[in-house]
Amino acid sequence: MTLVQLEYVIAVDTYRSFVAAAEHCFVTQPTLSMQIQKLEESIGAKIFDRSRQPVVPTEVGEKIIKQARVILNESKKIEEILQQEKGEISGELRIGVIPTVAPYLLPDVLTQFLRKYPKLQLQIWEHTTERIVQELKAGKLDCGVVSTPLNESAIDEVPLYYETFVAYVSERSPLYQKKMVTTDEIADEKLWLLNEGHCMRGQVLNLCHYKHNHGAQGTFEYNTGSVETLKRMVDINAGITILPEMSILSYDEDQLTHVRYFKTPEPVREISLVTTQNFVKKQAVNALKNEIMDVVPERFKTKKKKEILGFEL
Repeated sequence: MTLVQLEYVIAVDTYRSFVAAAEHCFVTQPTLSMQIQKLEESIGAKIFDRSRQPVVPTEVGEKIIKQARVILNESKKIEEILQQEKGEISGELRIGVIPTVAPYLLPDVLTQFLRKYPKLQLQIWEHTTERIVQELKAGKLDCGVVSTPLNESAIDEVPLYYETFVAYVSERSPLYQKKMVTTDEIADEKLWLLNEGHCMRGQVLNLCHYKHNHGAQGTFEYNTGSVETLKRMVDINAGITILPEMSILSYDEDQLTHVRYFKTPEPVREISLVTTQNFVKKQAVNALKNEIMDVVPERFKTKKKKEILGFEL
């Protein structure tokens, strides 16, 4: 059994294809298949059911793959030690970020991060919180930026900042005439929401005690994972939507006329950097954390955690 064979096994599990796994590992498909077959012969067990497409692990294969991820993760700590000795950050960093954070935080962060650490290769995915947690546990991601708390015992959370929610209101809404709004007032409006699976949808529904129904939405329901699309739907079709404050920082004066802050207590979400408890690449993850903290407005860092509403994610 070799580390290379374990890498091939994990690649097949990740991509559920021998061809795609070989491409990812920069080897030919026959080479990868032969090495996995040798491993299966040496342990006397089949790891994959090749009769199914996409390829899936056997029952014992799932257990072997889980342990293989642990072994490879531990082996990478040797690289981490050597990097620390050399005082450099290199290799690959795989990051998952929720869509309601990524477009507003990452552009400024990545500009400086890539300039400071040219030897580090970044891979970034916009995923829902649930998928980020799953892929962290599976070893497919090194860290994530999500809304917390998660209440996941296997995941460590490092709070980064606290972000207020604001209402984006159509000129045709009665709330447009108000300077500030309350959560009770929002519940009576036509509310545009992110689709199922996005944690912010649950937070907004919880915030407004809102009962989603087709009557409030009109004759159709629009499913989107984009905050910017929600804003456009309000502009064109009236109603309101709820936005994270970071998303309005670049708004012009006209756009800001549609923004209404909430009366106290303001709804706030906590944004954290999350990892597994036994994660590697600590230097790279810590460098990412520092870059995020450098670009986040100071007022986002000063809110107290006790002000956060009890959102259910």
